[in-house]
Amino acid sequence: MNTYHSTFQTRFGPFTAAVDESGALIATAFGDLSDLEKQAGVLSSSADETRTATARKQIAEYLAGRRQSFELPLAPRGTDFQNRVWKALLAIPRGETKTYGELAKRLRSSPRAVGRANATNPICLVIPCHRVIGVDGTLTGFAFGVEIKSRLLALEGYVNQGVTLSRM
Repeated sequence: MNTYHSTFQTRFGPFTAAVDESGALIATAFGDLSDLEKQAGVLSSSADETRTATARKQIAEYLAGRRQSFELPLAPRGTDFQNRVWKALLAIPRGETKTYGELAKRLRSSPRAVGRANATNPICLVIPCHRVIGVDGTLTGFAFGVEIKSRLLALEGYVNQGVTLSRM
């Protein structure tokens, strides 16, 4: 299957999105193509701004604070369990978080297994793995760093322990 990618600038720095032949989003990463390949294992992708235009537009609007949700076809590649976790991530509303334990209980699994599936999410941001936090409210476990995770949650209006995260 052919895949297509594009790297573009956002206020969070470079961001890369990859789609399949049908236009479904298969991978995203904060960074360039090498970051996408490292995080999501996308190889042999061709640069194509036309095929990625819809994803680029919606992601750029979201990161600029002009969009509240995504309307993109998604095609993450993973195991049945990973896909169950990623589907549960999609159910976490903007501005809210869940702990690994809360997700594990819902999925009848362990927090460690949920954490591993969360870490392998190939479509960061759109499948909001950044909305999963530690049981004590700490911002842990984001592949692109706690600073970006904090900024994403602040963009979404998340309030942690009564204090709104600073908007960057």
